[in-house]
Parts: sequence; structure tokens; C-alpha cells
Amino acid sequence: MSIHFEEIRKETLYIALEIVNSNPEYNVLENDLAARELADLEKEFLNPKTISVFIKLDDTYIGVVDYVLENPNDHFPWLGLLMIHADYQGYGFGAEAYAHIENEMDKRGLDRVRIGVIKENAKARHFWELLGFKYYNTVGWENGRVIFCYEKLIG
Repeated sequence: MSIHFEEIRKETLYIALEIVNSNPEYNVLENDLAARELADLEKEFLNPKTISVFIKLDDTYIGVVDYVLENPNDHFPWLGLLMIHADYQGYGFGAEAYAHIENEMDKRGLDRVRIGVIKENAKARHFWELLGFKYYNTVGWENGRVIFCYEKLIG
């Protein structure tokens, strides 16, 4: 079995919704609601600014990734979301998917990647720290949320 990526499209957006809604704890941390709506994900995943793909294990959709190769604010690549369906968490698929993304960025000559993690999301902070991300800043975000910013050098 191996993972690969497939672009998220309008006709497959319902699959992304199922993946995102399998993680109600994250949804509450992000926007105070346990479930997201299709319209929310359309804005998030179907826009010209980000690259939004499914993580697939053979023919099974197991996660989503949303990232930019150059954030207009700081000109660095940012990983906006890497989420694995709740049924597939704990098997290393998130780390494997990230390794593919990092490799792609390395091939493009990028030397670092950044992420923002909601302060209260200790599980995600631990995951990213295990992958070598280092904290560098704290910023405010929507609705008074606090975001811890992390960076990893690649290459």
C-alpha cells in the first residue's frame, strides 16, 4: 500500500467534508462548531491561492492537505492543513504524507516550510514537533485564537 495525492475538485468536495467532519475536536478548536459545511470547504479548498489535495491510500481517501508554495505575507511556503480521517489516524499516514510534500518542496528548491497550530491543539503541536518543526512565534488569529508558528528547514 502506498499513499498518493489527488486534487480536490468541486465534485469530490463532499469527500473532503466527510474527512474534515470525522475530526470534530479540531473543528471546535478552529471555528467553535463540531461540523463544517460544504460552503466552508469550498472557500478553503477550491480557491486559486492554495493547493488542495486528497491523501489517498491506494483507492481510499484518507486525508486532505492544503498548502501554499509562497505566502504573500512572508514569501515562505506554508502548510495550512494536513488532516487524516479519524479512522486512519495513528498509522503514520500523516507523517508519510508530510514527507511527500516536503520532498516536493525540496525539489522546487524551497529551503523551509512553515505551519501555524492553534495553541490548544496539543496533539497537533506534538505531531509537528516530532517531525522536526521548531516554534518561532505566537500570533493572534480570528475570534481571539492564539496560533503558535513553527518552521522546519528542508533540503
